[in-house]
Amino acid sequence: MDFKIERTWDGFPVKHEPVFVRLNPGDGGVMMEVSAPFFNDPPAPPGEAGKPFNELWDYEVVEAFFLNDITEQYLEVELCPHGQHLVLLLSGRRNVWKQELALSFKVSRGETKWGGRAYLPWSYFPPNVTKFNSFAIHGSKDKRSYEALYSVPQHELQPGQKPDFHRLEYFKLFSFNTVLGEEWKQPESDLWLMVKPDV
Repeated sequence: MDFKIERTWDGFPVKHEPVFVRLNPGDGGVMMEVSAPFFNDPPAPPGEAGKPFNELWDYEVVEAFFLNDITEQYLEVELCPHGQHLVLLLSGRRNVWKQELALSFKVSRGETKWGGRAYLPWSYFPPNVTKFNSFAIHGSKDKRSYEALYSVPQHELQPGQKPDFHRLEYFKLFSFNTVLGEEWKQPESDLWLMVKPDV
């Protein structure tokens, strides 16, 4: 399952080689692979590589969101070219109930490009993922750039609107069954059994 982030959050073409995200679902979970330009802006977060880092979204990151659009339960994964990561579980828009989960994440980085591989166990995914979106952020201050796989349509933009990656209504249909076959059922998650959806 391959995706290219070719537009800004508000629908304009990006001005560099697009960020590439590949999802390889398997028995134990999903291997998420990122191939992206390396801007090194902002500089590295002040946290240890390979460890969770809170508020990683303030740095250079590639993100993936996996949503059940009926329950509004979703998994947010943030990967940084400097090796830090952030995994959030949310129940309801912006309502984080678990964060900084452990992640197997390896990075390779050159002067102008970086690649990452993160293994996402099925237990991190909310039941019945139905929608997906992916984002990339880089740059500092007024040069900050917010990019989206599925942007806000330009005719729906409001004056003064700011980027918001939790606009779940703009996520698009997604199913692991397209790769794993129609008979495949997403494994149950003990983590998510602790949360009752507001439906």
